[in-house]
Amino acid sequence: MTMLPPRTERSLGLVIDLDTCVGCHACATSCKEWNDAGHSAPLTDTDPYGATPDGVWFNRVHAYEVQTPTGSRTVNFPRSCLHCERAPCVTVCPTGASFKRATDGIVLVDADKCIGCKLCSWACPYGAREYDPDVGVMKKCTLCVDRLYNGNLPEASRVPACVAACPTGARSFGDLGDPASGVSRLVQERGGFDLMPEQGCAPVNKYLPPRQPVTPAPARLERKAGNVESALLRWIDRLLT
Repeated sequence: MTMLPPRTERSLGLVIDLDTCVGCHACATSCKEWNDAGHSAPLTDTDPYGATPDGVWFNRVHAYEVQTPTGSRTVNFPRSCLHCERAPCVTVCPTGASFKRATDGIVLVDADKCIGCKLCSWACPYGAREYDPDVGVMKKCTLCVDRLYNGNLPEASRVPACVAACPTGARSFGDLGDPASGVSRLVQERGGFDLMPEQGCAPVNKYLPPRQPVTPAPARLERKAGNVESALLRWIDRLLT
């Protein structure tokens, strides 16, 4: 079985703000576009316009309706590989195809070693592994390693495609192993949390919880009796309350 490195020099990962994610799927589509011609290409689609469409997606966005003290709201929940510190997908791999890099903590799949046994997908509690039937291997989010270390790209573009495409800034990228990094400070300030910590995987990626909005009661309008303005104000008052 594959061994995990005892420690990593860095822990590169994502911080996803559930308060500002609007569920636009820009992260999913930009990821699909970049990786369909990159490190893990191709990302197979089957029957994309038919009755049973399916395919390989590294980013998926789910939407949930949740209750809050002021009513309800929709929470959009992006999901991808969390590049866990104790990644079970790595330790169950019988060929060494699934591995975690000691330099930056990114979990990758070596397609030349993968035999498509799917043990990694069964071991992953987050459902982050994708089987590509066209090539018979498992695939997953790579944090766009072919962007991070690409000297042909401007430095500002050396971030995962999903981060670059997010229109609301809901996704941040950096070294979560460095307590002084911007992403680590963001996690500390906003109470960032691990997804399903009871699984013991120690995911690198963190989520920021939704803020609870406070909706003040509408102020009552002053009435002036005996004129048209008073009638109009009473009607607006009833409408607001």
